[in-house]
Amino acid sequence: MDTIAPVRPAVQRPLRISLPTGPAAAAEARSHVRAAINSWGVPVDPYVSPLLPSELVTNAIRHEAGEAVKLFITCSCGHLQVYVHDTSRSWPEPMDVGPDAEAGRGLMLVASLSTEWGYYRTPAGKAVYFTLALQDDLDERDEGDREDDRHPAR
Repeated sequence: MDTIAPVRPAVQRPLRISLPTGPAAAAEARSHVRAAINSWGVPVDPYVSPLLPSELVTNAIRHEAGEAVKLFITCSCGHLQVYVHDTSRSWPEPMDVGPDAEAGRGLMLVASLSTEWGYYRTPAGKAVYFTLALQDDLDERDEGDREDDRHPAR
């Protein structure tokens, strides 16, 4: 049986949003990511995709003295990509926190729930990013893995 995959543009127009460094910035980041994945029809985990930018924005605000952070959202090459730019020159460092700690797990969540994450220097400071593989792409890869399991000689 022949099936046709849903047609999705290869590259979505990136969103660039400036978020004021106040208490509402993380919630605003979550809202923008949800809106983007809904309007683009991007098949990513609806709980993880807004959680991770919230963590990155919270870290940027906690360690940033500037008035705004920038949120970039794009989708291309089978991945949702989210970048948070700030003016800090300090690299993000995952913390080793105890089980009773009330903070310090943000980067650990980003590292464990994303397909990839990282950071790089920008002319104004740094960018911290993560990518999420689109779920239908993961489903196809999983199906291929199951096929290989049935035919181990391949």
